[in-house]
Amino acid sequence: MKTLTERQKVILQAIVREYTETGAAVGSKALAARLPIHVSSATIRNEMASLEEQGYVQKEHTSSGRIPSLAGYRYYVDHLVNNDAVAHADIQLIQNELSGSFNKIDEIIEESANLLSELTSYTAFTLKPEQADARLSGFRLVPLGNRQVMAILVMDSGEVANQTFTIPRSMSSDQLETVVRLINDQLVGLPITEIVDKLRVEIPAKVGQYMQTPEGFLQIFGRVLDQAATERFFVGGRLNLLNFSVNHNPQDLKSLYQLFDTSDDIASVLSPPDNKVQVKIGNEITNDLLKHYSLVTGTYDVGSHGRGMIAVLGPTRMPYSRMIGLVGAFRQELAAKLLDYYRNLDD
Repeated sequence: MKTLTERQKVILQAIVREYTETGAAVGSKALAARLPIHVSSATIRNEMASLEEQGYVQKEHTSSGRIPSLAGYRYYVDHLVNNDAVAHADIQLIQNELSGSFNKIDEIIEESANLLSELTSYTAFTLKPEQADARLSGFRLVPLGNRQVMAILVMDSGEVANQTFTIPRSMSSDQLETVVRLINDQLVGLPITEIVDKLRVEIPAKVGQYMQTPEGFLQIFGRVLDQAATERFFVGGRLNLLNFSVNHNPQDLKSLYQLFDTSDDIASVLSPPDNKVQVKIGNEITNDLLKHYSLVTGTYDVGSHGRGMIAVLGPTRMPYSRMIGLVGAFRQELAAKLLDYYRNLDD
């Protein structure tokens, strides 16, 4: 593609803005009234034809006006977007909603997904900070009656995971308490990767001194450990998808919603290569189900506690300036909230 002239850049920028605001194809007369420079309608038509030839705009079926192509959106985001200042009211809303009392990290991350979807009217994703270096802080069992026991595992990050299981009749409460003490003595303070190794090699033999069949109990412990260590993400505004989806085929929508519920798949779609706010448009998104959408992604940094991620999924016809600004501001506010949470946890 050729390098655009300054006038073509102004015209492409105006087409994108007009189309994202109205959803209607943009004609030369309407464009002439919006341009910051004085240009005749005939000149605009010639420039629009040139932009179409280069693949930045395209005609709709029955209209003489133009709409941006995916390449046009890409050029706009890379070269022409103005990062609009985020409205003070939006910042205030984010700060107020995140200033509430939360008992654990997941509650903050989940609320963030819901809030981001409300602010944008699109579908939002939030991933909690990676916990690969998280360490076990404590393990306990809580009797629930009728031989039901809840296993509770606490990480030094503040994450709490639990699972209920039934203990065999041959196991006494004293045996259970002894095993819990053993696990705490042997595993508290260790990173998850090291705990997993010990569960395979050392711990079964030691637990076997107090239980006839330690494997079942250790499987329960392992599942709770997996729950605490698993990268968790939350989705806000799932139903918003119905408002901006270009395809209302029930099977396609079902596939999209299934994608939202698959941790590994959605994490690979969202993952940005660096610490910047990034925009992926159409087929730049790695999953074919999302080729008609745009994704604005940003990471947030909470120091030694890792990095998390937020993202907004919307139509290619989205107000990119506002979305980029909101994601940028939101990640800063979320990082500040989480850092404050961790500080209070350490005190």
